[in-house]
Amino acid sequence: MEFEKLQKIIAEVLNVDPGEITMDTTFTDDLGADSLDVFQIIMGIEEEFDIQIDNEEAESIVSVGDAVEQIKKAIN
Repeated sequence: MEFEKLQKIIAEVLNVDPGEITMDTTFTDDLGADSLDVFQIIMGIEEEFDIQIDNEEAESIVSVGDAVEQIKKAIN
């Protein structure tokens, strides 16, 4: 469930096909995201899931799987 919502957020911010996004997809290398794009994705995650991701944790988010882990950690 988190993954599908995250796919939608990433697809909207980066204007990519959600089908291209997997758990192993990296924001910078695979999707060509810059730091502002990643920031927008994290903001979208915080809004969608009503959570806070602190800066230290946000810096460790490199792949879609990392983001899903942060979401699960923040929800529980």
